[in-house]
Amino acid sequence: MNMSASRFGIARTGLALTLALGLCLSQQTARAADEQSSTLADQQSVAVTIYNSELALVKDERRITLPRGSSRLAFRDVSAHINPATALLRSLTSAGALSVWEQNFNYDLLTPQKLLDKYVGRTVTVIHSNPATGHETRETAKVLSTNDGIVLEYSNRIETGVDGRLAFSSLPPNLRDVPTLVIDLENAVPQTQNIELSYLTGGLSWHADYVGELNADDSRLDLNGLITLDNQSGTTYRNAKLQLVAGDVNRVSNDMIQAKVLGRAMATPAASVSNEALLEYHLYTLSRPTTIADKQTKQVALLAASNIPVTKSLELRGDPSYYTGSYGDLGQKIKFGVYVQFRNDGAGLGIPLPKGTVRIYKKDSHGNAQFVGEDAIDHTPRHENIRLRLGEAFDVTANKKQTNYRYYREGSVYVYETSFELELHNAKDKAQPVKIVEPMPGINWQVISENYHHIKGSADTAVWNINIPANGKTTLIYTVQVRMPV
Repeated sequence: MNMSASRFGIARTGLALTLALGLCLSQQTARAADEQSSTLADQQSVAVTIYNSELALVKDERRITLPRGSSRLAFRDVSAHINPATALLRSLTSAGALSVWEQNFNYDLLTPQKLLDKYVGRTVTVIHSNPATGHETRETAKVLSTNDGIVLEYSNRIETGVDGRLAFSSLPPNLRDVPTLVIDLENAVPQTQNIELSYLTGGLSWHADYVGELNADDSRLDLNGLITLDNQSGTTYRNAKLQLVAGDVNRVSNDMIQAKVLGRAMATPAASVSNEALLEYHLYTLSRPTTIADKQTKQVALLAASNIPVTKSLELRGDPSYYTGSYGDLGQKIKFGVYVQFRNDGAGLGIPLPKGTVRIYKKDSHGNAQFVGEDAIDHTPRHENIRLRLGEAFDVTANKKQTNYRYYREGSVYVYETSFELELHNAKDKAQPVKIVEPMPGINWQVISENYHHIKGSADTAVWNINIPANGKTTLIYTVQVRMPV
């Protein structure tokens, strides 16, 4: 065989294998005559509960007629990421009618390459076609290898590539066109039944996204919440009854655990999502069915709230190590963190908020909304505060230095006395309130001198609230004494 013919044959291999699959599928039908298939055409309903941790519970109800006695059911179009150990098949119309003896998850899906791989060491028929006359000839060859190409052994030679089409005598077992759970079972009721297959699976996830817009003076916030769903499970869930669980569900050694959703959320016509408590988690239920297509990301509304009272603050935070060591100059033009805080209360809020990302916008002088920062929030119960760090201030800075440091021993303790000077600058045209937050080492500390009065924010935190004049500066000077065990 010349090289040009060989190259031509290799280029045609993918098409030739695809054409040959039609014959193989018909043979698969003959081979599977002793098993009954159930497809999405039999599906009556599907319910999907998705957890935060890449875990979902699927309940797939189908209407099927099974013969009495032993049979094999091929339950097609299950998730490609199903955990077979969690699969449970039961009859909804005839309780106790089904007994499962064995089940196998067939996830090795039919492709031309996998069909070839299954035939390594076996014989195939090579169909050669004369491009000038169209005349076809056939000869058999043994597949020696499919690594980086095809190696065939004929009766009188070994060749790489395929000069023609390949025909296969049968489809290898366990090679399916879609993910399929094959179940050997015993049926006591030879009539049409509604059968439910429930299982845990990966490939489905969700998270919350929140979008907020601040008003002109940063005192009010409009907030919208969205639930973002991602389906990478390998199948579509049509008109699914969708529920979402917010909370950290324990799982053993990353293996999926058997889970059941208890109860049912009450429908709330005025909202797209209702919620209820589930053990120590929260269960969110969509008020209407939705289709989650494979390889799809979609969003559904969670909440909408407007005119939420907001507190904005500029904060500069220190470090407890500053109070037991010598540092000197601690930085020039140190930036203040920008924080906004609001309470999960009021119209549109006051529901348990699942963890997610909050993105904040604000309109510029031309009325265009501009992105001003984002932060992640954890699961937040009702009536709790939400605090977001949006970024760092541009026009408000600080110069910080240690002006004095000494330590000495008094019996069983070391005493540290440290003095600091913070020069606070404000380039804005109006006075700017700021907060200086200094964590202290341990709880045995005191401020022994200061030019602004501090408050004790917590057992180990000193806080100064200072107003910096417009286009001006002010200086905070203080000394702290800390006592530490030897």
